Amino acid sequence: MNSGLSPIEYEITSEIDSNQLLEFNREIAKEVRLSGSTEELRAFEYAKRTLESYGLSTKLTFHDAYISIPGRASLVAGNQDIACITHSMAPSTDVEGLKGTAVYIGEFSEEKLKLVDGRIAVVESIALPEILLQLEASKAIGAIFINGPYTHEMIVSTVWGSPSEENIDSMPKIPVVSINNENGLTLRSLIDQGENDVIFHARVDTKWIKTPTLTAEIRGNEEADHFVLFSGHIDSWHYGAMDNGSANATMMEVARVLSKFQKNMKRSLRFAFWSGHSHGRYSGSQNYCDSHWEEIHENCVMHFYVDSVGGKGATILSESNCMAETKEIAAEYVWKIAEQKFIGSRYGRYADQSFWGAGVPSLFMGMSEQPISADPNSKMVFELFKGKKAGGFGWWWHTVEDTIDKIDPVNLKRDCEIYALSIYKVLMDPIVPINQVAAVKELKKLVDEYWAISSDHIDLGLTQSRLSSLETMLNEIYQHKTKDTLPKEDLKELNQSLIRISRILVPLNYVENDIFDHDPANKTCPLPALSSIRKMSEVEKNSHEFHLIQTSLRRKINKVNYSLKRAIEETEALRIMVNKDQIK
Repeated sequence: MNSGLSPIEYEITSEIDSNQLLEFNREIAKEVRLSGSTEELRAFEYAKRTLESYGLSTKLTFHDAYISIPGRASLVAGNQDIACITHSMAPSTDVEGLKGTAVYIGEFSEEKLKLVDGRIAVVESIALPEILLQLEASKAIGAIFINGPYTHEMIVSTVWGSPSEENIDSMPKIPVVSINNENGLTLRSLIDQGENDVIFHARVDTKWIKTPTLTAEIRGNEEADHFVLFSGHIDSWHYGAMDNGSANATMMEVARVLSKFQKNMKRSLRFAFWSGHSHGRYSGSQNYCDSHWEEIHENCVMHFYVDSVGGKGATILSESNCMAETKEIAAEYVWKIAEQKFIGSRYGRYADQSFWGAGVPSLFMGMSEQPISADPNSKMVFELFKGKKAGGFGWWWHTVEDTIDKIDPVNLKRDCEIYALSIYKVLMDPIVPINQVAAVKELKKLVDEYWAISSDHIDLGLTQSRLSSLETMLNEIYQHKTKDTLPKEDLKELNQSLIRISRILVPLNYVENDIFDHDPANKTCPLPALSSIRKMSEVEKNSHEFHLIQTSLRRKINKVNYSLKRAIEETEALRIMVNKDQIK
């Protein structure tokens, strides 16, 4: 469609080649790429050679990562063998296997947890770590998940990346297997007939091994130390043509095309290819952040993530992940390329988003999704990804069916065009396109919602006042800032200030714990420091629990207010500089 592209944008999209994308995709997806495997390393080396052929400097490094590869699994119920798979980070059973009484609870709900004590829970769901945690807490001894028509490979730990001494005890403690719908009906029938004694064996190979990370860079010319990070994982479930071969192809094609425009780039573009996404719960990006925290904190302008693009039938582009401050970029190019109005979706805690503690704004996770339909093959995937119109990446996601025939070359080119143009904008705009006003407005809305349910328990007046002051000052700056009115040196300082403001606002909105740590892969609440306000509103006023929450909240409010004070101080200095230049 390419509606309203500028000449340079049109030139970039014209350079993107669907045949080249498919060639990259086929080459990456010709082997199964388990984390740390020889096959995965061959894919890394192919990407390295390819990037170097376009003039990029590359670096292939290795680090120790906690990697978990599912092995053989078997399930017997009522003397019937039932095909199953097990999952990454689940514990293995001992030689005798896990014997127990199966209880069918159907679709998961907290009310049904009372049924699982001392039993093996049978749940209608893809194997999700948050469900497993609750089953463990309710003293289930094992779990059997009924996934739908296909079994979906999953990682069932909430520990982000490789575990530490602080969180190793949070690793899964009960064995897990998954079965498909057909076998689920068999198991349910046996349970209904009273043949509910089952035994399953599961082997999971979990250990520390060396895994690769590949980085490459196109160097900018004016603010070269500032860089955009564009990342995706190479490891895969099965052949992983969509997840994540199509994304790797997109990264290499963006490198090929944008390397031709290097002379125009104000900022640098850094590519990062991870291992340990599928089998290490994002251990590659976690390790990279931990190993380069200060550089990322000080110089990374924005993180673009790419996963599972170009799928057949993937026609919904309006609901990919964004932050409030990065949404405008997505909206511009989703409209220009696909003529769809972008509404965006707030990030959850997934997809190699290891850089929020370092304060880095993020844009995209995947790009295009399947429309929600009555397709029974996709029911479970829809339940996991369901948005307003979007229903995830396809029924073949995380299955043996993720093969090259699931890639549509037209969709792959379209998705690549949006990534290329969005990234190029952040590399090229004289003023980095981070809309801090939108970030503050989102925080204001959240504080208003929290105070509406807690005004007689907690005082958020100072929080609201500081957010309003911050919004006013930022609005003034954004109204005045233009590339034509600021000297080059002041433009650099303005950009540095906008980055420093992100270092305050991103963790405030997305990080629950220490900015140097990594929150677990659980469902997250916006502005997490204040999320316990909801819990306080549900307990009896002046009860023991009420006062415990209230005491904790006072400290967390201090944290929020002090963060906002720092943001105001940074913004005030920026406002003075901008106004000075306006007077000139």
